[in-house]
Amino acid sequence: MVARANLILMKKTTRPADIYLRFLQLAEALRGMPCLPSLDPLEERILSLVARAGQRRERLSVRDMMGKGEFGAPATVHTRLKSMREKGWIMLSDTEDTRRKQIELTQAALLHFDKLSNCLLQAAKDGH
Repeated sequence: MVARANLILMKKTTRPADIYLRFLQLAEALRGMPCLPSLDPLEERILSLVARAGQRRERLSVRDMMGKGEFGAPATVHTRLKSMREKGWIMLSDTEDTRRKQIELTQAALLHFDKLSNCLLQAAKDGH
């Protein structure tokens, strides 16, 4: 009887890893929805940087991105930014200097992050 009670208790206990894995499952389901075209791993890293800069209200220009060595050669970064723009993830806006373009998330990309946040909240709720 005690062993059975312990087994039931063990099944109801949620480890933090279970919540994270549930989040990954929910986030993966989002990828299957026809919102925006998928990104390659480098584009996902670039998107994360653009999103974090936007949240901190920091300006991030194309030139700034091309100067970041961790993303590869400037031509590679430029190609990825062009691809991400064509896919609808980012947009370029004018600055005071018309030669410099600021990188920003599109409304569709912001909505995607909202959906990911909802997945995280749902996973936490399911875990408790």
